[in-house]
Amino acid sequence: MNKSDKIKQKLARMLVSAPKLSLALALILCAFLCAFAPKLAIDASTQTLLLENDKDLELWRDITKRYEIPNTLVIAYTPNSELLSQSSISTLDSLSKDLAQIKGVKSVFSMLDAPLLLSSGLKFSDLLGTIPTLKDSNASKEAIKAEFLSSPFYKNSLVSSDFKTTALLLTLEPNPGYNEFIASITALENTLKNAENNATAKTLLKEQRAAFKAYRDELRVAEHEQITQIRQVIAKYNQNSQTRIPYQDEFSNSQSRIPYQDEFTNSQTRIPHQAPSSQLFLGGINMIADDMIAFVRSDLATYGLATLLLCSLCLFVYYLQLRYVFLAIFICLVCVGVASGLFGLLGFEITVISSNYIALQLIITLSVVIHLINSYREFFRKKSSFSQKAIVYLALKERMSPCFFAIFTTIIGFISLVFSDIRPIISLGVMMSASITLSLIFSFWLFGSIMSLLSKKSVNTAFERYFSLTTLCAKIALNLRARKVVFAISALGLCVGLWGISKLSVENSFIGYFKENTDIYKGMELIDNKLGGTVPLDIIISFKKDKKEPRNSSLDDEFADEFASSDAAQYWFNERRMSVLKSVNEYLKNKEFIGSVSSLADLLEVGKELNEGRELDALALALIYSSLSGERRELILTPFVSIENDELHFSVRTLDSDPRLKRAEFLRTLQNELNELVGENADVKISGAMKLYTNMLDSLFGSQINSLGFVLLAFFATFWLIFASLRLAIIAICINILPLICVLGAMGLAGLSLDIMSITIGSISLGIGVDSAIHYIYRYKRELAYFKDSKKAIIASHASIGYALYYTSFAVFIGFGVMISSNFWPTIYFGVLTDLVMFFMLASSLILLPSLLLSQSAYPANERNKAKTTNAV
Repeated sequence: MNKSDKIKQKLARMLVSAPKLSLALALILCAFLCAFAPKLAIDASTQTLLLENDKDLELWRDITKRYEIPNTLVIAYTPNSELLSQSSISTLDSLSKDLAQIKGVKSVFSMLDAPLLLSSGLKFSDLLGTIPTLKDSNASKEAIKAEFLSSPFYKNSLVSSDFKTTALLLTLEPNPGYNEFIASITALENTLKNAENNATAKTLLKEQRAAFKAYRDELRVAEHEQITQIRQVIAKYNQNSQTRIPYQDEFSNSQSRIPYQDEFTNSQTRIPHQAPSSQLFLGGINMIADDMIAFVRSDLATYGLATLLLCSLCLFVYYLQLRYVFLAIFICLVCVGVASGLFGLLGFEITVISSNYIALQLIITLSVVIHLINSYREFFRKKSSFSQKAIVYLALKERMSPCFFAIFTTIIGFISLVFSDIRPIISLGVMMSASITLSLIFSFWLFGSIMSLLSKKSVNTAFERYFSLTTLCAKIALNLRARKVVFAISALGLCVGLWGISKLSVENSFIGYFKENTDIYKGMELIDNKLGGTVPLDIIISFKKDKKEPRNSSLDDEFADEFASSDAAQYWFNERRMSVLKSVNEYLKNKEFIGSVSSLADLLEVGKELNEGRELDALALALIYSSLSGERRELILTPFVSIENDELHFSVRTLDSDPRLKRAEFLRTLQNELNELVGENADVKISGAMKLYTNMLDSLFGSQINSLGFVLLAFFATFWLIFASLRLAIIAICINILPLICVLGAMGLAGLSLDIMSITIGSISLGIGVDSAIHYIYRYKRELAYFKDSKKAIIASHASIGYALYYTSFAVFIGFGVMISSNFWPTIYFGVLTDLVMFFMLASSLILLPSLLLSQSAYPANERNKAKTTNAV
């Protein structure tokens, strides 16, 4: 007897010899850890979807601070009457006032507050004075409508092109403490990178992280209350209207009326129709983060409850005995509670990506328990004269090695996720590795203790007798002609899969994450299609220093000489910079997939119209800059110009809902074309949400490709160690790679892109899927040693471990299948695709694996000359 067998004997004997003491100790430890489960927090902020060491993240934070980009929420308002009708204006005014009363809302900007420069008959010189708005303008409604639809400040941004929808911009009170914490933590992390043994920095970093978490939790509560109050206000105004209105509105008698093109017909006229209901939708980062937390909480409850109920039903169908159902569910609940308590104790947080850890742990725990139950039932039938403790002892000892190695390989699959630079992905890998380790320990511990205390009871084998799936799979593997068909199909699947993988892309839209019936989707779609796009992009043009920069020709000599030696900021507005500004602005506004573009060029365009068609020269801009009050300068110039840093800022929003948008390709093209456009005059930097998210996906794709190589090598080494056979190790690797290649290839051929969830399928499904191969080959070797015949070993393996494989696989299907109830599409795709991988892996384990074991290279030499196979099963 080798050393490992002695260890297994001691562990199994320890669990069954004193079951009451063993169970008591297990329950005490469980109760202690479960007490910390309520401390497990949820973090669904955008920070969880950012690359930790992304240089563009530092640039984005710098841009946000330098150009004072506020945190805003957007409300898209589509009234059931004309946008400039008295009822719509009255509602808009009342809505704005109610929203402004909410704590944390700094200001509300709507079309009522928009300066009316063109319709009010102003001149260029009037820009420095009081500018009328819709509240106090004497202009006609036709002229006001024309300005909203033509002004670069408002068209396709504040109002939609069909003039049916307008936006309310809610500027939220800044939270400087948040950015200060981020900056402090980042500085301390950088300090530790340069000096790992800096004990003071380590202590400060730990304290800062704890303080930041407490501050962020308080902030999140306040933000949730704020979002709730905003939604309550919206609900008050978001009422259905059944008023019938004709097309002839108050503008219809004007000769200057802008023709309205019906969106459903090509006619310039419309017949009276039933007015649609008023609609208000909320959008913005804070709203999305708040809703995501609600989604995660809902998913956690749904996954856990649905998985338990469905698995309970399946267990009863399998065994037709309630003791096994209650035992399995109890062990699963305890394992999830222990893991959750441990994570709460250690300060882990659940993210959108790791929100499915409960379902994952449940199905992996259940698979371990099913193997133990099946082993017990098998020994009960074979050793019916043995005592209950003796049978439990044999089951524990027999399943200890294969279950240990199955969990070990699963841990390899999950631990490979730590190669990512994305904290939630790393967290998922660590959490799952720890949780399934606990599942292995407590499954054996509780099963051995509880089953030893229960009395012997005859097992019901009706399901095995009447459901002959394993028998059918064994017949296919034993039939030579059928085996050839299996090999041909596998080869075809491999070729097609590799071809499909070559077509895979890493792509996903923000709006595509959510179901169409969610408020997030509806709001983002409306804002994207009507109000200039949803996903922001920041473009910075940094001018290079020119020692021989020509004097501003637009300034007269006397004016120039007076200030030539000074560094007055107004001299920054010269022809060279304004030329770059205009060319970049024109390029962006004509660029496909770009909606709204805000820049200093908007002021130039409006100023030209006010200046009787003459463009604003450098002198005019210098005068505007020096004459504007600080408040107005902050409103008009600060968001788009940094004279101190010699930069122009273009605030762009992209059309995220356009299915043709390929984000990585779009960003590369944008960078290259802008570089070519500005030439040697300036440098171009692109940042913003789209850039950061694309960087994250690219990094994740690269890290997962590298980690898959690590996973496969680790699996191969583990298989070689377990089976002590190079041939069996190669077979085990092949039957697990093939299903994954087929599914990923099918994704590529179907045009489905990899996203933050599906990109981890490889590591996770391999980690779970190899369990079947380990259990089967482990049993096959034992049967082969007993029968000395490959075919009899296959028949015996299918009749024993084969049932446990499809029992556990079906539990996996259920566990991942419940993910279709999520409101988060990546989670749904992840569940469906992983189910598909698991289905192929089950077929591979029950059909392809025994076929390979029976092939010329897989079974003993004395069997190789037998040309015919028997179908006796």
